[in-house]
Amino acid sequence: MDAQRRPILPHLAVSRLPAGGELAHRAASGGGRGGCVAEVGGGAAAVTARSRSARTVRRARRPSYDGRMPSPHETPTGPAAPAPVRDREAIDPRGAKRDRSWPPAPAPLPAPVIDNHCHLDFADGDEQLTVHDHVQRAAAAGIDGQITIGSDLEAVRWTAALLASEDCPPSLRGGVAVHPNEAALHARGKDHEGRELVSLEDAIAEVSALLRGPRMAVVGETGLDWFRTSRKDEQARTAQIESFRAHIALAKELGLPLQIHDRDAHRDVLEVLEADGAPERTVFHCFSGDAEFARACADRGWYLSFAGTVTFKNAVALREALAEVGLKRVMVETDAPFLTPVPYRGRPNSSYLIPLTMATIAEVTGTSLEQACRTIRRTTVDVYDWPEGAAA
Repeated sequence: MDAQRRPILPHLAVSRLPAGGELAHRAASGGGRGGCVAEVGGGAAAVTARSRSARTVRRARRPSYDGRMPSPHETPTGPAAPAPVRDREAIDPRGAKRDRSWPPAPAPLPAPVIDNHCHLDFADGDEQLTVHDHVQRAAAAGIDGQITIGSDLEAVRWTAALLASEDCPPSLRGGVAVHPNEAALHARGKDHEGRELVSLEDAIAEVSALLRGPRMAVVGETGLDWFRTSRKDEQARTAQIESFRAHIALAKELGLPLQIHDRDAHRDVLEVLEADGAPERTVFHCFSGDAEFARACADRGWYLSFAGTVTFKNAVALREALAEVGLKRVMVETDAPFLTPVPYRGRPNSSYLIPLTMATIAEVTGTSLEQACRTIRRTTVDVYDWPEGAAA
């Protein structure tokens, strides 16, 4: 670490957030109520993102929830998988100018892989797809599993309801957390439109409770984001770090992997993980670092998940990072409906487009497409304890 750079952790005396077990107890007693996405641009390693906090700008019509806190062993249930709760178009600055047509399906993969990070709570496209539509299209392309991530309270509840629904596809798993930018908003007590939010402690308590539900495979996405939330904002910065640390503790308590959102915060994320001790299975979702940072992560036994950004023309440093570590600790994701791989960048994304990203991964690592698929799937199965019978 640069000797001239002030470390972040000394600014935290003792974390104000309770431990995971206490969080679950708080949730069970009704203590909380409440309401990377990346585009590579500029420099080769630069990643610009529409943060999950931007989701609060406008909401799509959605089913209502009564806000009642579940017990640590209870999740929302229902007869059918819920419909998406938000529309990407509502937060995309391009609006109607964006091409919203679904890209054509690529040739299917020679061996299956798992999309280890997508957001099925988002609707997108000129034709709205159901959860089952996404799963069926993915299966036809050789993607036999998906992990859908909920990263604000609305998406967290939606994800839990989906996974507990009677017709949830067997190939689906999920993960929930308070996104770093959402953590800053909960600390402030209001969203971008001035609507009241529950405290950060109560938000994480609800996450803790719902992570104990069926089919939950990962804690995430959590981490640090110094692009959307300024590192100079002491309250927001402290909230992000405390939230990150609480999620690290929660992953350890539950024995689950941890998915990290790291935006313009590589060194600080590394510092927190080393100070608190990273969970045994730590995954950098939508990896955006350079070769040096990739090596630092791999040497610590962590995993790198590559999204459609690795196919972008200006993502030279990202491909160098992939080449540096090879396939051993690499996974693949979409971050759908965002980060659609070339040549359909900007259009709606879904797991069925992973073959485009896999082709680049195979090329960069100098392996056959089939071998790349088999290696990446084995890694994903091991990291997430994926049951071999859970296929689309």
